[in-house]
Amino acid sequence: MEERCSLRLQEILGGAVCGPQVTAGIRDHLVEFLEPYIARYDGMTQKIHLREYVQGLISKLARKTGEGIAYFHDCGRQGLQKFIGLASWDHAPLLQTLAKQVGERIGQADGVIVFDPSAFAKKGQKSVGVARQWSGRLGKVENGQVGVFMGYVSQQEHALVGVRLYLPKEWTDDRTRCIEAGVPTGTKFRTRHELALEMLDELGDSLPHSWVTGDDEMGRPAHFRAILRERGERYLLAVPSNTLVRDLEVEPPSHSGRGRPAARPYVQMTDWRAALPALAWKRIHVRDGEKGPLVTEAATCRVSAKLGASAGPEERLFITRELQSDGGYKHDYYLVHTGSVDASREEMARVTKAEHRIEECIQRGKSDAGLGDYQVRNWAGWHHHIALSLVAAWFLIEATRRGKNPHARTDRSASARPDGERAGRASGLQPSCERPTPRDPLVAANRIGTLLLVSRA
Repeated sequence: MEERCSLRLQEILGGAVCGPQVTAGIRDHLVEFLEPYIARYDGMTQKIHLREYVQGLISKLARKTGEGIAYFHDCGRQGLQKFIGLASWDHAPLLQTLAKQVGERIGQADGVIVFDPSAFAKKGQKSVGVARQWSGRLGKVENGQVGVFMGYVSQQEHALVGVRLYLPKEWTDDRTRCIEAGVPTGTKFRTRHELALEMLDELGDSLPHSWVTGDDEMGRPAHFRAILRERGERYLLAVPSNTLVRDLEVEPPSHSGRGRPAARPYVQMTDWRAALPALAWKRIHVRDGEKGPLVTEAATCRVSAKLGASAGPEERLFITRELQSDGGYKHDYYLVHTGSVDASREEMARVTKAEHRIEECIQRGKSDAGLGDYQVRNWAGWHHHIALSLVAAWFLIEATRRGKNPHARTDRSASARPDGERAGRASGLQPSCERPTPRDPLVAANRIGTLLLVSRA
């Protein structure tokens, strides 16, 4: 057992090694990468702090807070903390530039836009948006903040490109509380689905796509699906397993000749699935994964979901199942609108796997780019930190792609400058502060003077 564990440890450590092509000229690459983001702002102090903060987010700091990042740069903490938590700069241009870059560099016509509400556990009552609310990721009601994230998935890569903070009604109905947390005047309650549609309006044109998808929280409301249909979007949205549907591919009950003809009965999706014959399932090879082929089984039919007292429009019911270690199956249920062009089961299976990619994006942001490390309470601070974290995560993705394909034209190297030239000098931006007096040695020991890149196979 010990020998097998030792061999597995060596395999893991071997896969975690960054090749020199990934880290070569990393500071200069960061300078070049940040140029279009910095160009969206006028103040020199803002430009400097933006670069410093992103550098801290991709460093090996254990906690990537404003204070920790300031210490990483041997700076006093007040400047960076004010930049994140108090300064009035707009984070939206960062996300617009990010979406444009993602669309240009990994965009494909069959790309998938994914929406996912994700919770950040948070105690107390003062932090903006904190409330006891549903967290799909935790599967329960918990105290915290919820961000509605927008991700983009293509066959090349996947990345987060947008975010909105969800404010529960208990917040929007309490103007005093909103003012104290810096919520912009006039902010009204918007559902998580309305926030998703806002991002689709703002960023969707920058992202080539043929599908919109999301988890069962996004797919449950019929009006959200209806709005996507009105906009001409094809969607594949997860729905709860107890959703009532009418099978449109079976003959309706025979008419006795009296009264109104009987309609097809509504059944729960689980009951419809349980009645399927074995031949209804088709085995699909989705793609090759790191641990071997990614395979699923799927069944589908035309249905109408129950909408109050009436029947909804025709949609496709798509069910996937995957064999578990205990011999049972895990089932996932989706309602699909394919537009004027039908979609094969293989295509729909591909989109279901794209929907799961956003969980990987969020986890990657938390582990590599400090997505959940913020220590701010107000509206501006939350959006500033999260937006910069999404930019930092995209830089790490780009660096990894450059390491795999060092000669790609879009990832051209900026390392023509001398290796010893500092990033601040290369960009014409000088450090924003002088080295402070010695600090607590424990804090100093936690400051790492190198950037962190994680190579992914």
